[in-house]
Amino acid sequence: MPRSFYLLSFSIPTSIGIAFYLKGIFAYLPVFYSFLFLPALELILKENAQNLDSQEELLKKNDFFYDLILWAMVPIQLSLFFYFLFLMSTDLDLISRIGIILSMGLGCGVLGINVAHELGHRNNSFEQGLAKLLLSTSLYWHFFIEHNKGHHKNVSTPLDPESSRLNESLYHFWGRSIIDSFRSAWKIDRREMIKALLFQLFGLGLILYYFNSLTLLCFLCSALFGILLLESVNYIEHYGLVRREITPGKYEKVLVKHSWNANHPLSRAILFDLSRHSDHHAYINRKYQLLRHHDDSPQLPTGYPGMILLSLIPPLWFRIMNRKLKEL
Repeated sequence: MPRSFYLLSFSIPTSIGIAFYLKGIFAYLPVFYSFLFLPALELILKENAQNLDSQEELLKKNDFFYDLILWAMVPIQLSLFFYFLFLMSTDLDLISRIGIILSMGLGCGVLGINVAHELGHRNNSFEQGLAKLLLSTSLYWHFFIEHNKGHHKNVSTPLDPESSRLNESLYHFWGRSIIDSFRSAWKIDRREMIKALLFQLFGLGLILYYFNSLTLLCFLCSALFGILLLESVNYIEHYGLVRREITPGKYEKVLVKHSWNANHPLSRAILFDLSRHSDHHAYINRKYQLLRHHDDSPQLPTGYPGMILLSLIPPLWFRIMNRKLKEL
C-alpha cells in the first residue's frame, strides 16, 4: 500500500477528539465509525494481497515516515488520556459520560495497546519504553512481557493463554486469557511485573489525588473496554488453529498457517498491518510496513472490526469459522 494510506490510522484519534469536544450523541462517534462504518466499507472494498518486491521492501524498511507516524501516536494517546481525565472530573450528563468512556476505551485498545504491540517488538529500549508507557494507559503493561516472551513462543498450543480453542466462545476466552496472561507474565518475569504493578498503581493514586473517585472509576471502565478489545483481537487471530506436538511438550515451528490473516486495506492501515498476522508470527522482527501475504495462510472472511462483531455472536461465529477450519 502507498505510505499515505497509513495516515488513515489518525482517523481513530481524530474521531475520539471530536467525540470529547462535542459530547452528547457525538461522544459515540468513534464507536459508530469503528464498528458500523468500517465493517460496512470493508465488505465492499477489495482485499489487497499484493507484496512488496525486494527493492520496495528495502526502501520502506529505511523510510523514517513509518516510524514517525507510529511514534506520533504516543503523545496523541497521552493527550487524549489527560483530556479524558479532565472531562470525567466535570459535571457531564450520563449520555456523554458513557460515550466518552467507550471512546477512550477504543483509544486504549487501538492506540494504547495496538501501537504498543508494534513498538514492543522493536529491539531498542526507547521504543520498548514507549510501548510500556502506552500499555500503562490501559493498565496492561504485563502484555509486553507475556506477549513477547510467552505468546510468540507458545502460540496455537494449549500452553498459550492468548490462543482461542475450537468451539470456545469469546466470552469464555475473555476470562481465561485475561487471568492466565497475567499469571503467565508473573511466571516469566516477576521483577518486571513488580515494576509494572507499582508504576500503574502509582498512576491510579495520582488520578485519585488530583481528580476524584468518579474519574478513577471511569478510567477503570475505559481501560477494561480497551482490554476487551485487545482480547477480542487475540481471539480472532488464532481461533481453532493448532501446532502439531512433535514430542511431549515440544511443538512444530511456528508457521504462517498458525495465524489467521486479513488483507482488508482499512484494517491494515488503521491497525498498522496487525491483520497480516500470519507473517508477523512467522517473522517476528519484521516491521509492520514490510509484512507479507502468504497464499498458504488461513484467511479471515472480513477485516478485524467486522470479525469482532461476528465474534460477539458465538453461534454465528462457530458456523462460519468452523466451516473455514474444515476447508483448510
